[in-house]
Amino acid sequence: MDWTQLLSNLRLGREEYDAGPSTRLRTVFQQDFDRILFSSAFRRLQNKTQVFPFPKSDYVRNRLTHSLETSSVGRSLGNLVGSFVLEKHNELAEQFNFSDFGSIVSAACLAHDLGNPPFGHSGEDAISSFFNSNESEKYLKNLTDIQKADLQNFEGNAAGFRIISNTPVSKSEIEGGLALTYPTYASFIKYPKGSLPKVSNSENASLKKFSYFDSEKDIFDKISTELGLGKKIVNNTSFNNRYPLAFLVEAADDICYTLIDYEDGFHEGLLSFTEVEDVFISIILDEWNNLKNQYNKIFDKTSKINYLRSKAINTLINQTSEVFKENEPLILKGKFDKSLLDLIPVSKIINFIKKDSFDRIYCCDAVLKIEVSGYKALPQLLGIFIDAVFNERSSNNKRILKLIPDLYLAKGRRIFDSDYDKLLNISMYIASMTDKHAVELYKQLNGISLT
Repeated sequence: MDWTQLLSNLRLGREEYDAGPSTRLRTVFQQDFDRILFSSAFRRLQNKTQVFPFPKSDYVRNRLTHSLETSSVGRSLGNLVGSFVLEKHNELAEQFNFSDFGSIVSAACLAHDLGNPPFGHSGEDAISSFFNSNESEKYLKNLTDIQKADLQNFEGNAAGFRIISNTPVSKSEIEGGLALTYPTYASFIKYPKGSLPKVSNSENASLKKFSYFDSEKDIFDKISTELGLGKKIVNNTSFNNRYPLAFLVEAADDICYTLIDYEDGFHEGLLSFTEVEDVFISIILDEWNNLKNQYNKIFDKTSKINYLRSKAINTLINQTSEVFKENEPLILKGKFDKSLLDLIPVSKIINFIKKDSFDRIYCCDAVLKIEVSGYKALPQLLGIFIDAVFNERSSNNKRILKLIPDLYLAKGRRIFDSDYDKLLNISMYIASMTDKHAVELYKQLNGISLT
């Protein structure tokens, strides 16, 4: 892979338009950030679960605040790596700035959770469970194996890619979604593969999940070819290489959810102040002697944790960027495929936080009860709306169809060409809902609540 090709300024769906190196006020990559920020899909993240559905504390994050924080971390990672790349490959300096790298990573980070359904990963499981149930068999009979796999292993990453690359934002803009630049799309794609073939027990970080549905395969191939990502062979099967800056998007997300979910565990009373304090200090131990005097001047426990978390994030940003720099030649050759955080000096502490979070935060009663409720609600909503789409003659189904936004019925834009289109569009509609909307709609359609 070559950085000049990797940093193409082409926009998806606008390839014939010569964007030039930049505008006077904003580069094309900064424009990507703004397009995502002002999208309706991004606004909906404010009512989607990060860890705690309907949290008691105002300090606790939702998907929107998590995405903003991840974007900030991603910008710092991108700037550090960009400065390194331009110094090493000085021929790039005439065309690019170190901040271009930060802008690309920041934009992709901002979009990274757009496809997450209500109730997070539990929502993904709930949608998948419907399409693995007996109730769905009659709808799946005309689908290919990979189309079935898209639905039976519903993936928020792929849903997000569909939103930003293939969702028309107006009647005149049918292709290209948000029309972002190719590098931003490629940075978003942490798992450059479809739902099939599945790769079991792979050490390749980029093959653990999938990032595009079969409906977006041609778009992904177009982006991959334009940027020259190339292929690798795993288990006698060819897969695309991961775009280099996608490693930074993955790292920014890992840094934020690891440390900040742990911090939120403290705010929700699941972890003691001392426990979180000790773990965060262990991350910044090498510089603790220079920080503890300032730390001791802070008396409020919440402010103390905030201070330690900010210093810990800074440490992880610096360590992660160093791992990328060390492995940049292998990354460009497609021979590096690991999580950057697995190779940083404090990786054992990060793994401890993840395990402790799973045991004591993600599996706490408050989280599990809401997730179980969501797990029941989403398949029922899918069943109701899918039946309406496939059996339009029913008078009640005609009413239900009116509840579905035109975007997912494609009225006046494009038709449902196949059963797969119908099922995927309705799945995307359910996935687009906020936690609150999904719960309220479930109650209303089941006669539990009339308001």
